[in-house]
Amino acid sequence: MSSPAPQTPQLAAWIGIDWADQHHDIALRETGSDRVEHARIKSTPEALATWLAELRSRFGGKPVGVGLEQSRGALIHALLEHEFIVLYPINPATLERFRKAFFSSGAKSDPEDAGLLLELLEKHSHRLHAWRPDDPDTRSLVRLVEARRKAVNQRTQLVQRLTAELKGYFPQALDWAGEDLTSAMAVAFLRRWPTLQAVRRARPETLRRFYSQHHCRSVDLINARLKQIRTAVPLVTDRGIVEPSVLTVRMLVGQLEALSAGVEAYDTRIRELFAAHPDADLFKCLPGSGAALAPRLLAAFGADRARFGSAAQVQQYSGIAPVTEASGKSRWVHRRWAAPKFLRQTFHEFAGHSIRSSVWARAYYEQMRRRGKGHHAAVRALAFKWIRILWRCWQDRTPYDEKQYIQALRKRGSPLVELLPALAT
Repeated sequence: MSSPAPQTPQLAAWIGIDWADQHHDIALRETGSDRVEHARIKSTPEALATWLAELRSRFGGKPVGVGLEQSRGALIHALLEHEFIVLYPINPATLERFRKAFFSSGAKSDPEDAGLLLELLEKHSHRLHAWRPDDPDTRSLVRLVEARRKAVNQRTQLVQRLTAELKGYFPQALDWAGEDLTSAMAVAFLRRWPTLQAVRRARPETLRRFYSQHHCRSVDLINARLKQIRTAVPLVTDRGIVEPSVLTVRMLVGQLEALSAGVEAYDTRIRELFAAHPDADLFKCLPGSGAALAPRLLAAFGADRARFGSAAQVQQYSGIAPVTEASGKSRWVHRRWAAPKFLRQTFHEFAGHSIRSSVWARAYYEQMRRRGKGHHAAVRALAFKWIRILWRCWQDRTPYDEKQYIQALRKRGSPLVELLPALAT
């Protein structure tokens, strides 16, 4: 995430970099000079290190502003190793619109894009945010919670594929392997008995022992499954269907097993980093946060209190704040499209979970629904309010207190108070 700099630092030079896999195009203007210098370097670590060393030597280690079209990646990580580099990540959509303003075709050219990035920095630096990286543990937490979410999404896709494959030749396994296809029992069942014929060859004692070993000890449930196995009829017996499906199921089961182990490893490291973080207490006791969302909320804010100067900056950057477009007599309010998706999901999901755990959040959600808002619009409105609360707690390093907040609502005569149940008094 980028962060607002209180003021533009005194820079020795401005640089625009258009990065690519094979090479990087560079446009540089020394402060006070009218000449733009163009260069191209290979995208190898050695070439980048040489160029940065020359840059440090040329400007005596003075700050140099660098604009590039990304917010993370190999180049960003390499540049962050050098304290004299002041990074300005540029939204790709911003550069595209800037390009179209000067080139009607909108055609992309790497050297021209480097020059446009340079021009953006020089003329509009007061509107751009310099990158201020968090401490290493906070940065690790940010990357881990995002990586975990991606792994969980991949696992969900695999479960959907596995379900579809089993429905095509062995649908009974969806009941006998257990409701959760990511569980150790389901993986072991499908690895051992990938067909109806295979499980019917197993002795009842073997199946009873299998279920017991995987913590399924309900005698009635086990007996029901054994009866179903004895009387089951195969959906298909065509070898041309069954054999390929078995191979696919074994592949998917192996991938699920590996992904589940990876998610568990992520969870372990996230718990360790979160427990040791000085701001953990601000997020772990929030209503509805839980073990997964509390670290994500911490990662959303970070540790640097200068990152967001107001709650409005968090609301706008995350995409939770609505956007109003007006032209003539037309007025359209919609959610912000250009925003970090994972960050927006974090606040949206937390607000949704808080409805079940926070008295005022439930009341506010119901108020929005009565006004005609759909479920997701009501949750976004709730997330908008939560961000103001969370930002203040984060800035003041004060844990959230539900009773104190409700008292504040009563004190200022909020109309929301009338919707609060008696237990909130």
